[in-house]
Amino acid sequence: MRALGQRARKAARAIASASSEQRTAALKAMAFHLRARRAEILAANARDVAAAKQRDLAESFVDRLMLNDARIEAMAGGIETIAALADPVGATMEEWARPNGLRIARVRTPIGVIGMIFESRPNVAADAAALALRAGNAIILRGGSDSAKSVSTIGAALQDALRDAGITEDAAQVVASTDRAAVGMMLEGLNGAIDVIVPRGGKSLVARVQAEARVPVFAHLEGVNHTYVHAAADPEKALEIVVNAKMRRVSVCGATEKLLIDRDVLARLLPPIAEALEKLGCELRGGPEAQRVWPMKRATTEDWSAEYLAPILAVRTVAGLDEAIAMIGLYGSQHTDAIITEDEAAAEKFLREVDSAIVMHNASTQFADGGEFGFGGEIGIATGRLHARGPVGAEQLTTFKYVVRGNGQIRR
Repeated sequence: MRALGQRARKAARAIASASSEQRTAALKAMAFHLRARRAEILAANARDVAAAKQRDLAESFVDRLMLNDARIEAMAGGIETIAALADPVGATMEEWARPNGLRIARVRTPIGVIGMIFESRPNVAADAAALALRAGNAIILRGGSDSAKSVSTIGAALQDALRDAGITEDAAQVVASTDRAAVGMMLEGLNGAIDVIVPRGGKSLVARVQAEARVPVFAHLEGVNHTYVHAAADPEKALEIVVNAKMRRVSVCGATEKLLIDRDVLARLLPPIAEALEKLGCELRGGPEAQRVWPMKRATTEDWSAEYLAPILAVRTVAGLDEAIAMIGLYGSQHTDAIITEDEAAAEKFLREVDSAIVMHNASTQFADGGEFGFGGEIGIATGRLHARGPVGAEQLTTFKYVVRGNGQIRR
């Protein structure tokens, strides 16, 4: 592990000085090699999936683990989108002149070495490596033991691409060991080799990372996301958005887990929404008011703060906008929250006062995704307040330095 870190640090220096054209060529080669190795990647993934099913792991976990032709094509297409993005490295964020004639610019630079620790989703390896490369960083990838065969095969394809582009393959390394001690060594920073850790997985993984890391962390604990149906909601929009936000893909962190609905429209709007959700296999859990309008399981206190990642939705009645905002602040995870309303003033108040990384108006929370934001992909969704927040794309994987140009000035 220490040698791996040393190679990554050396690679970070090389890739930071590589040209934008060279990094772009490497990204295009990544997409090519993923497609070329499609059969090999699918075969490796099939072995991972079979092992997961033998262990009787949750259906949502298996869904996140599974790859198919469409998902591999999405990986390759996402990398091509990243390749087409403007290179953030060297971009001037702001510049100004001082009265003494000094010209000062704030310029984007790579962070250095990214340590990526993730579970189940093997596509994260490709997304993370591509974004790191676009931003001029090296990356160390450590997937979960359940996806080890898939990640190893994807990693080999990525390294083939780097070699094709004349960039050291050490710019994207996969940790071969599935021993948990390897994670601990990454959290310690590998003797100063790692500049930032990005965890992507379940609550226990992220909690461990945040508790043990000795380097900065971009992380979120979970996606306890709310969709709030306001009294001025359009009924058709409310129905379509809520069903999509919950059921399009229940295992993603952007899935809605809580439905808040104004008391004034509860009897009119909840029944069609509930019926549509139940037809798709969603289990509803609600408080007494919701139960009187539609038969459902009684929600417990734990339901209001649970991340299900399953076809389960907790339904809560609120008195209005202020109570909805308060409930989101009390039980949410500051990931993604949405309001459905035709009242622009109510929408603006919600967008202004809900303190989440992503806030939405009349849109499904399933859009909480770097690809949907035009980033080509994401290395994760950060819910902290420092440096990066929301989908972490290539731009968020840079830091900056100040470049000062003078003409002989001295300070007196």
